[in-house]
Amino acid sequence: MADTPRPKHSPMVQFSVTGHCLQVGGMSLTRLAQRVGQTPFFAYDRQLLSDRIRELRRQLPSSLHIHYAIKANPMPALVQHMAQLVDGLDVASAGELRVALDTPMPAECISMAGPGKSERDLSTAIAAGAVVHVESSTEFERIMELSTEMGVPPRVAVRVNPDFELKSSGMKMGGGARPFGMDAEIVPDFLKQVFSHDVEFMGFHLFAGSQNLRVESLKEAQQKTVDLALRLAQEVPGPLKILNMGGGLGIPYFPGEESFDLSQLGPHMEQLLSSIHAVRPETQVVMELGRYLVGEAGIYVCRVVDKKVSRGQTYLVTDGGLHQHLAASGNFGQVIRKNYPVAIGTRMGTQDREEVSIVGPLCTPLDLLADKMELPRAEVGDLVVIFQSGAYGLTASPQGFLSHPAALEVLV
Repeated sequence: MADTPRPKHSPMVQFSVTGHCLQVGGMSLTRLAQRVGQTPFFAYDRQLLSDRIRELRRQLPSSLHIHYAIKANPMPALVQHMAQLVDGLDVASAGELRVALDTPMPAECISMAGPGKSERDLSTAIAAGAVVHVESSTEFERIMELSTEMGVPPRVAVRVNPDFELKSSGMKMGGGARPFGMDAEIVPDFLKQVFSHDVEFMGFHLFAGSQNLRVESLKEAQQKTVDLALRLAQEVPGPLKILNMGGGLGIPYFPGEESFDLSQLGPHMEQLLSSIHAVRPETQVVMELGRYLVGEAGIYVCRVVDKKVSRGQTYLVTDGGLHQHLAASGNFGQVIRKNYPVAIGTRMGTQDREEVSIVGPLCTPLDLLADKMELPRAEVGDLVVIFQSGAYGLTASPQGFLSHPAALEVLV
């Protein structure tokens, strides 16, 4: 019986290839490495970032507001670029808020979400005039205490933990018991507390889950989101200025996964926005995206420093590892480890191939960047590329582990 073919990675065709060398931002990978001056590094292609926003604008309703969730990648230069393309920025800390406030984005188009906001987080957001997404009644009390001390009425939205989940999402953010937001069933009573204070009420934030590749699942969750939001809006005496529906659009990381079909989402969202504006014409509907905007525009690059064979298995040892790209090592949310799409960036398309495992310099068996992948035959000095690295890369990794040098980031 023939072996069942292994599923393959979705083709990584966003970067061109010239003379067996990957091109990033119109520059060969070898020249880019010389320009950066060291490996490892993360590189983000600004044209790919712009193209992704342009495609969203083309496929989705023109009245939909697109926000960039900075937590996906807070590199200041990248955020500056994104701020010129999107309608708003969403942050999760005072540190991210400072990055956002350094861009041309008006403060009133910036929002802050996340459980356990510190006093510094809240006071900075209130003073800036950003919208604070309230996650609990205790947090609201803290917001009002700070507001009174500062003499600045806060701008708030209520983050709602919905009574449903986003099916097939890679990371569930709503439904069931969650630390995020307020359970939908207690929101009506909580709104009475909100409206008894001097606040500018902006609206609701509902987010059921992220990293979803199935269009039908997202459509179902979006419909439930709108139904719940309009039901809760009946408890709002004034305008519902904002409905943040979250995002949820995923990108393919692992063998067998396919890209999200954006073309199927546009007509559905047109209907949703029409249903919202039929009863709440003043409402600005927001899609908050992070990974989907930046993930595919970034690569992680490290250099082969050793090649060895151990009991028949070939290892490429690199100067990069899990301390800089935890997700690619399989230690950031994976239950069963699967390989990210990986290439030998200086030997693209060459026919001489071999099965190798790619490891980093750390003294742990967890420092595994590729496990038994068939790749072009590489030698010491070649550059290894890990695709889909524009989101949750460097800042989601334990950079201080074993005190190796830091990776650089460049926008090209």
